[in-house]
Amino acid sequence: MKLLILLPFAVAALTGSAFAAEPFKTVKTDKGEVLAGEKGMTLYTFKKDEKGESYCYDKCAANWPPAVAASDAKAEGAYSLVTRKDGAKQWAKDGMPLYYWIKDKKEGDTTGDGVNDVWHVAKP
Repeated sequence: MKLLILLPFAVAALTGSAFAAEPFKTVKTDKGEVLAGEKGMTLYTFKKDEKGESYCYDKCAANWPPAVAASDAKAEGAYSLVTRKDGAKQWAKDGMPLYYWIKDKKEGDTTGDGVNDVWHVAKP
């Protein structure tokens, strides 16, 4: 009987830890499924970045805010953390730093895809 009472709690604990590792969700857009962060906003990668290294600062970062990670965030699976030159941690997928686009206004917007041929939606 004790096992039956404890089983739902064990399942909930395991399920919670499985979902806690993935900081982003997938959103359907006109570009297909894309990776999205806060409020379902589309995430982008910058062609001039290198794996594990962000080159988007100052005016670039004002237009393309980095997907900043919480101080206690942990990298797992395809998601890693990049240290920015100011010491902040930025999320990356498959090593490529992730950004938002200032002109996207609602969930599913992908207006930054293809900007200057160096910005592209991040795919799940």
